[in-house]
Amino acid sequence: MRVYLPATTSVLRTLVDEGRLAGPHTAFAVTPQLREFYARSDAEADQEELEYAALLTAARASLRLLDIDPTAVRRRVVLAADVPDDQVVAMDDPHVERGAVRVGADVRMRDVASAHIDGSEAEDDVRAAVNVVLEADLGSEDAQFVVDQAEGHELAWYATQELGPALELL
Repeated sequence: MRVYLPATTSVLRTLVDEGRLAGPHTAFAVTPQLREFYARSDAEADQEELEYAALLTAARASLRLLDIDPTAVRRRVVLAADVPDDQVVAMDDPHVERGAVRVGADVRMRDVASAHIDGSEAEDDVRAAVNVVLEADLGSEDAQFVVDQAEGHELAWYATQELGPALELL
């Protein structure tokens, strides 16, 4: 199953250096709950659009990780990984994001299909969003506006062989 794992540049460094990220992990995927939501709100959504929605939810979760990782570069990071289906359990809980899953296995470099990382132009907006993301989660419209500014930046796509060199440039 393809999952989208929220990360930071520190997590990415661990993956590159050690070749794996020890599980378990919270990630996002195209789950029945996500499909059901989109069936009601956008019946025309195809698999690619659902995967993009899961990726964007992981990008929001990356902001929360940045909030607790002061050493990470202020850029959102999402890892797209293919993990065994039997290691993925959907979180069917109304208090978590649609598409949230628990991955019981380690995520190894060979499982990673790609990484998605903010460009340098996003850093100021991401820094501001990190400072208020929890307030946005609690319903603050002003904080949500700041988070929306960060989420307006497209994440760049990186192949796995580009991850080491990309980290060196940060």
